[in-house]
Amino acid sequence: MRHIMNETPSRILVVDDEPSITEFVGYALKKEGFQPDVVDNGEDALAMAQENDYDLFVLDIMLPGMDGYELCRRLRTKTSAPVLFLSARDTELDKVVGLEIGGDDYLAKPFGVRELIARVRALLRRSQGSELTPNSHAITASGITLDEDAHTATGPAGDIDLTPREFELMACLMKNAGKVVSREELLRDAWGWEYLTETKTVDTHIKRLRDKIEQAGYDPGLVETVRGYGYRFKL
Repeated sequence: MRHIMNETPSRILVVDDEPSITEFVGYALKKEGFQPDVVDNGEDALAMAQENDYDLFVLDIMLPGMDGYELCRRLRTKTSAPVLFLSARDTELDKVVGLEIGGDDYLAKPFGVRELIARVRALLRRSQGSELTPNSHAITASGITLDEDAHTATGPAGDIDLTPREFELMACLMKNAGKVVSREELLRDAWGWEYLTETKTVDTHIKRLRDKIEQAGYDPGLVETVRGYGYRFKL
């Protein structure tokens, strides 16, 4: 983790229109060695994201003008850096919507400093490729190689640009290449959210994953739909 190893601190953009939240979050992040910037609306956030290379975004959902969901959609066209949503609402539907439009995690207000920092560190570890199992190794199937150590997916046509969540989803599929993986298994393994019962978010992310695979010059049919069961990565 860069902020512990005395390298360049991770840059984080915090977007919330409540001064009490931005002061609290900004102070907590700075105290932990991160480099936070704070804005109170989506338009300024997009401008900041255009000018700076952020490692993570912390977005409130109920923003004036452009809400956090729309902001996330627009950010996803520019960057694959993880997005942590903040919201006073804490329903399953909100979590599903956040996941479907490209969010990586969801923190309900009010929240404590330790929970915030734990979520931030976990997302940064995952995006920087250092949240690994002891037996991490490269997985190859159908000409695609997924390297958990380097956190890359590549093949003859070059790299596939994946968000942290898409990488976890593809890793789960490739580790079970040739086998059917249910939506429930994908939710558990790629998100770690066993309590989510709405599995349509998996379908949304699978579509996005296929789009990324195709954009990189590979066959999107590598990820097959097995009707009534789930998905399978071709051997």
